[in-house]
Amino acid sequence: MNRELLLHDWLVAGIALAAGGLAGLLLRALMRWLGRHAERTRWTGDDIIVDALRTLAPWAAVIAGAAVAASTLPLTARVLGFVNQSLTAVLILIATLSAARVIAGLVQSVAGARTGVAGSASIFVNITRIVVLVMGVLVALETVGVSIAPLVTALGVGGLAVALALQDTLANLFAGVHILASKTVQPGDYIRLSSGEEGYVVDINWRNTVVRNLSNNLVIIPNGRLARTNMTNFTQPEQQLSILVQVGVGYESDLEHVERVTLDVVDSVMADINGAVPDHEGKVRFHTFADSRINFTVILGVGEFSDQYRIKHEFIKRLHERFRAEGISIPAPTRTVQIHQDGLQASALPPVPPVPHQREAPPRSPATTG
Repeated sequence: MNRELLLHDWLVAGIALAAGGLAGLLLRALMRWLGRHAERTRWTGDDIIVDALRTLAPWAAVIAGAAVAASTLPLTARVLGFVNQSLTAVLILIATLSAARVIAGLVQSVAGARTGVAGSASIFVNITRIVVLVMGVLVALETVGVSIAPLVTALGVGGLAVALALQDTLANLFAGVHILASKTVQPGDYIRLSSGEEGYVVDINWRNTVVRNLSNNLVIIPNGRLARTNMTNFTQPEQQLSILVQVGVGYESDLEHVERVTLDVVDSVMADINGAVPDHEGKVRFHTFADSRINFTVILGVGEFSDQYRIKHEFIKRLHERFRAEGISIPAPTRTVQIHQDGLQASALPPVPPVPHQREAPPRSPATTG
């Protein structure tokens, strides 16, 4: 210290700290007010920015009050410099956390807007957050006088060893980045793997792809396996798709009449049922003379993959009712079997000898003892 501490020094330092704390409370209240107004806008970016400033602004005011308080005390230049460096490093760390939150939130918002779904690809969010945090920590260390050049060199050498030890993890990481960058799979798509797993893609993180099937269970698929396997994406290039329903009518049916009735049912289902495509033009295609009926395929349009079960259910119900009303039969498969005896007579078969009758032995009376 340059001189002894006086009551006046403590009083001024206390006032500076109190002013910093009061400014922090006022800024926090202001950020809450701005947050309520930001929720009313359509853009989600202002909500993310205000949420980050809600943490940064009050702490910045408190640190500024602490710096002013330190400057009023009779400290040596070395101690004062250390205090200022420490406060600056703390402010940089807080700003880094806020910046990581803002940038990660903006990346998530952009990813959600481009995919058009509520889910997000957290792999990009996590990578962005880690990069920002590492840069902030390095700047904070440089601020307090720690040389980061040897640290960066050590991280480079150690990173090679870590990469060799975590080959599978890094393979899944880069596979996930490749999947998202190529846009073959996006969160919200309905996919089916050649191994049988299927469902909606919920998230693609740094190691796994999370898929929610129709029974509301989560299937965890490693990104490397997803990149190597054959896969069908039912959402791309467009979400609407066509489904096929197989129907059969009797040979005595008027096929022109059957086609008109079936198309009427298709139009009613497309117009009434939620998840159908109202402007879809139904199609009927006869294709097979079967054993007991003429088979044909009905082509329906659905909005997305899971809607097909509801559409099929309602279409089959209405078509069955309409066929009954129109007198159109849907015959069950039948087969006639004829048995021919080629010159065989019953007398030609050798007679079966009768089984000799065996007489039961009479029951033996119990022996008497005298």
